Parts: sequence; C-alpha cells; structure tokens
Amino acid sequence: MNIVLIGYRGTGKTAVGKALSKRLGRQFYDADLFLEKKLGRTISDIVASEGWPFFRESEKEVLREISATKDCIIATGGGAVMDKDNVRSLGKNGSFVLLKADIDTMIQRIQSDESSSQQRPDLLGSDIYAETRALLKQRMPVYEKVGDFSLDTTNLTVDEVVERIARHLK
Repeated sequence: MNIVLIGYRGTGKTAVGKALSKRLGRQFYDADLFLEKKLGRTISDIVASEGWPFFRESEKEVLREISATKDCIIATGGGAVMDKDNVRSLGKNGSFVLLKADIDTMIQRIQSDESSSQQRPDLLGSDIYAETRALLKQRMPVYEKVGDFSLDTTNLTVDEVVERIARHLK
C-alpha cells in the first residue's frame, strides 16, 4: 500500500515524505520533482510556456505512472487531488494522509523554502495571503474528503509528524 501525502504548499509533504521513506525503507516520489525531471523544466517554466491545462494533464500522467508503484511514499502537488482521476489513480493502491498547518506557518515555510518559492508559480496572481486563503477555501473540503488520516503539522517537527504517521499505520 502506498502512502500518499496530500495538502497545501508548506504543510511539509516533501520533507515528511523523505523522512518517512527513510523510516519505513520505502521509495519516495515527489510528484512535482518527478514531473520537472520528466519534462526537463521547472513547474513555473511549464506553466508560463504551456499553461495550466498542459501542466495538469502532465501531472495526471505522472501520478498515474507513480501510483502503479507498490509500497512507496508519494508527495503530491497541492492541487493534484482536485482532479477525480488523480484521486482514483492514487487511491487504487494508496492511503491518503492529509497534512495541514495554520496559514501563517504555511506561508512562513513557503517563503523560507527558496527552491519552492522560485519554482512554484503564483496560482491566482495575488498576494500570498489572499491566494492561500482563497485556495484553501476551495481545496480544504476536497482535502478533508479525500484524506484517510489527517495531521496538523503546525507545531510539530518533521520527525514528530513521521512518528505519528508511522504509529497510525500500525
């Protein structure tokens, strides 16, 4: 069974995914990085030159490919589960873990992660607080519906999050 990490930017999906894969001895896939390697460009470049529909279709193909792998850890992009086909692909062989955090924590993490802030495009073209609030309002009900297990990472270290997920899996 795959462990599929879902949630908004800055909730810890990539950091937790890497640490969880080491803890459990499983392969780790960051869907965004996998897509960037496959297409040879950053997500920002892909969206700027090809547009969001092309990116989402490419993301769907990558998630279908990754989800066919067994017993791995998958960190999805924040919008991946907004597509029912992605949920279906990932859910066939996976359990969804929703990582959440308060808005100030997410934004602080996003802004302090240089690679993420440079490579991830603005989604709405507005300031980061307005964008985050608007997208969370849209996405949180879907995240909550899809998530099999939910964990607030606001005041937890990566190791504490990994420990709680590992305990939940037993």
